[in-house]
Amino acid sequence: MKRSIQLHNHPFKFLLYLEWILLAIATITAVMPNPAPPPRFAARFPEPTPESLIISTGCLIVFGLMGLRLPTGSQIAKVIYTAAEIVLILITGFIGGRISRLFPFIYIILVTRSCLIFNLPGRLVVTAISFILFLLTLKRRLHNFPLSPQALERFQYFTLSLSLLFGLSLIFVLLLMNTVLSERQSREELALANEKLRQYAVRIENQATLEERNRIAREIHDSLGHSLTALNLQLETALKLSQSNPSKAHSFLVRAKELGSKALQDVRQSVSTMRSHPLQEKSLEQAIPGLLDDFQHANGFSPICVINLETSLSNELKTTIYRILQESLTNISKYAKATEVRIEIEESPRNLRLSVQDNGVGFDFRQNTTGFGLQSMRDRTLAVGGVFNIISTPGHGCKIIVDIPHIRLSR
Repeated sequence: MKRSIQLHNHPFKFLLYLEWILLAIATITAVMPNPAPPPRFAARFPEPTPESLIISTGCLIVFGLMGLRLPTGSQIAKVIYTAAEIVLILITGFIGGRISRLFPFIYIILVTRSCLIFNLPGRLVVTAISFILFLLTLKRRLHNFPLSPQALERFQYFTLSLSLLFGLSLIFVLLLMNTVLSERQSREELALANEKLRQYAVRIENQATLEERNRIAREIHDSLGHSLTALNLQLETALKLSQSNPSKAHSFLVRAKELGSKALQDVRQSVSTMRSHPLQEKSLEQAIPGLLDDFQHANGFSPICVINLETSLSNELKTTIYRILQESLTNISKYAKATEVRIEIEESPRNLRLSVQDNGVGFDFRQNTTGFGLQSMRDRTLAVGGVFNIISTPGHGCKIIVDIPHIRLSR
């Protein structure tokens, strides 16, 4: 239920102040001394009695105070409120004497208030009722006015003009209030839309920040993690050979130093700016041999690699395939204890497929899929609309399959 319109939440306080000014003028007119009318009019237009002045003045005051609280809840309350206003206006118009001189302005106040509490159909009804009551009040006040036939014709023309002018005034007030209220409603809706847009922008910013953090984490894990894993393997091998074969251990230490330098370079690149295209405009055929060389230095054998691509891949897809392959080789070096690895990157009319298969110890992928490496590969695959699968059982190696729809392949 909406709150009623009161002084503190009145949408157009200047209208309320204008009402008070008009009603104050009416009250002042009532208490000011009135010159005695000519004798021939005194009998037809007698001065109101003090009792009628008190009643009409009280009605005027009540009418003014009603403007301090306008109903906006149930339709019944609105109708009762408006009916009470009309009764007060009729009492003032019929017995108010000098106060009733301002009864047209009171009808304008009635229409103005109706615009604040009713929808358009209700506003039109109140406007029509105001005009009809204006005509009835005008007819009652003037039907006994003594005029000659010629003067009566001119007076009737004047009355018709006054009625038309008042009717046009009501229509103007109605249209003006509708325009003002529509403009105000549009501003409120715009303010609400701006607030929703601001909240949406904040959510988008938070989401973008989270996605960027995840992306940076993947980049650090895939690049730095790969280098540090290979570095650790080189150092472990050098440590084992340090006594039995110092010269060979030295070669592993040299390789470890190279990997350390590469890891430091990756850290600097990650901190300064995460590369959107780590391949640096290289094709997969040019970039993958570097991964295979690193794997061979760390494990003593080189994977078998078959690449069959006809479509020029976008940088996003090249990066995705490169990072997934890099993470796969890192996991094989760390956990698989494999002696053979086969890599296939093939394009078909329907999709592009990357498969990485090893003959290592394998694992139960239903119980070991929470690692960041596997999650990173899944996320990268889903980001390009692909499907990520793992086929592995303990003791029978592991096969990673990534299928990317053909529509995502070209630039």
